[in-house]
Amino acid sequence: MSSALDRLKNLTNQISSYELARKENMKLLEKLFISLNIGEKVESFENLFDFKAINLSGASLVQETLGEVKEGRYLQILAISYDKEAVIKSKNISLGYFGRAETVEVGLKDSIVEFVVRYRLEKSFMTLVHYNAIVNDLAKE
Repeated sequence: MSSALDRLKNLTNQISSYELARKENMKLLEKLFISLNIGEKVESFENLFDFKAINLSGASLVQETLGEVKEGRYLQILAISYDKEAVIKSKNISLGYFGRAETVEVGLKDSIVEFVVRYRLEKSFMTLVHYNAIVNDLAKE
C-alpha cells in the first residue's frame, strides 16, 4: 500500500513541477516575443501558437551543438502556417531576420535560440493536452 501511495505522490510532484515549468516557460517566452519584436509580424502573443511550427535558420537547434552558428547562413526565425483549403498547404513566414549568422551578437543569437526552444516546449505541452483529450474521449465511448 505504501509503495502505491509513494508512486502516486511522485507522480503528483512530477505533474506539479511540469505545470510550474510550463508557466515559467510561458512568462519567459512572452518576454522574448517582446524583446525580439516578433509582435511586428504576429498580431498578439496568443496568435503565435496558430503556427504549425517555428524553425530557425542559421544556428543549430540540436542539443549537442545548440546555438552553434552555421557559417554563411542568415539567422532567421521562420514560422510555418498551414491551410488545408489552400492550393499550397504550408507556407513559411519570416518572424524575424537578423542578418548573417556569424555577425549577430552572441546575446541576441542566444535569445533567438531560446525563443524557438521555448516555443517548441509550449507547443509540446499543447500537443500533450490535445491528445490527452482525444484519449479521454475514446475512453467515454
